[in-house]
Amino acid sequence: MEWSDRGIVLATRAHGEASAVATLLTRGHGRHGGLVHGGRSSRQRGNLEPGTLVDVRWRGRLPEHLGSFTLEAVHGYGTAILDDPPRLAALAAACALAAEAVPEHEPHPVLFDGLLALFGLLDSPAWAETYVRWEVGLLAELGFGLDLGRCAVTGTNDYLAYVSPRTGRAVSAAAGEPFRDRLLPLPPFLIGRGGGGATEVADGLKLTGHFLERHLLAGPLPAARVRLMERYANAVAPAV
Repeated sequence: MEWSDRGIVLATRAHGEASAVATLLTRGHGRHGGLVHGGRSSRQRGNLEPGTLVDVRWRGRLPEHLGSFTLEAVHGYGTAILDDPPRLAALAAACALAAEAVPEHEPHPVLFDGLLALFGLLDSPAWAETYVRWEVGLLAELGFGLDLGRCAVTGTNDYLAYVSPRTGRAVSAAAGEPFRDRLLPLPPFLIGRGGGGATEVADGLKLTGHFLERHLLAGPLPAARVRLMERYANAVAPAV
């Protein structure tokens, strides 16, 4: 059997001396793996960089088999930001999260479109805030949407400042103050208040990271995502 689709390269690993196994997020067939013959050659290597949009054909005897991919690159999103480590770190983190969190063979066209939209906005001034919003969307699409619209205690939407680490629901500044050490900060830009900034991005990555690790991943956050979070934590750390 075979199918054709459009996909985003999420990860690759060597297979034998010359081939590679690629993991793609496809629009109509979900996260899918396949063998790329000659995938380690200089001609194919560029097609398999994480963040590359490809036209793909998969062939296999049965749907559950690994099968093989034939790929043609459409656009390499990482190429334009090779000299920008923070943006490249965000692209790598998004690919790593999708590779681990999205269920295999389960179509999620919203996630596919959202990942392409994120890549397209990595050259914008607010790319980091966009990245955090993408992780919020990832959580929602895979079954754990954060409830940031009103306070879990008072039912109002005034002065929301925290998020419960257990339920993912927002808490107002007044209701949460006695428990602030046990709550997660809610970055104002996630509820349409202000433009964000490094401190709010760091808080946002801490917020989404908590729920990604707790609800979507079988283990800890991927190393690429940890590096992105550490980059922002270091950026806002007080000088000693």
